[in-house]
Amino acid sequence: MSQRPAPPLHFPVRIPFVQQLGLELHSLGNGEAEIRVDLQEGHLNSWEVAHGGVLMTLLDVAMAHAARSIHRHDPGMGPGVVTIEMKTSFMRPGEGELRCHAKLLHRSTTMAFCEGSVFGGDGQLCAHATGTFKYLKALPTQGRKLNKLTPATPLVAAGDAG
Repeated sequence: MSQRPAPPLHFPVRIPFVQQLGLELHSLGNGEAEIRVDLQEGHLNSWEVAHGGVLMTLLDVAMAHAARSIHRHDPGMGPGVVTIEMKTSFMRPGEGELRCHAKLLHRSTTMAFCEGSVFGGDGQLCAHATGTFKYLKALPTQGRKLNKLTPATPLVAAGDAG
C-alpha cells in the first residue's frame, strides 16, 4: 500500500505572486524550507522548459522562508525579509515537478545568508543559488509609508464552506 504525500503547508504570509505561480510550501523549520511547483504551460519558456524566472522565484522564496523559519514560533513568525542580493547558476532545464530546498547558512541580527537548490522531476539538480536577506519589521514604500507583512488567510476546505 503506497503512502500518499503530505498535503502542502499554508504559507505564513500572503504573497499574491507566489499564489499566482502555484508554488506550494512543503516544509518549514530549523533554518530550512522546501517549496514545490508542478510546471504548467504558463511556467514555460520558448524551449518548453521552466522559465529561468520560475527557477529564480522558487529559489528566492525558499531561501527567504528558510531565513524566517528560525522565528517560526514567534508571533507573526517574527520579522519579514527582503532580498538584498542573489546569485543563481543554471545547470540543466527544469522539467516536471520542481522541488526547491533551501537552508539558512548564517545569520546576524539584521542579515541572513542562505543557499538553495532546485531539482527537476527526475531528481537532477537544475539550479543553485546563494542569497543575502535583510530582516525587516516593516518596509518603507512611496511617501515613506510603512507596509507591514500581510498574514495569510487560512484556506477553507471544500466541505467546510458555508
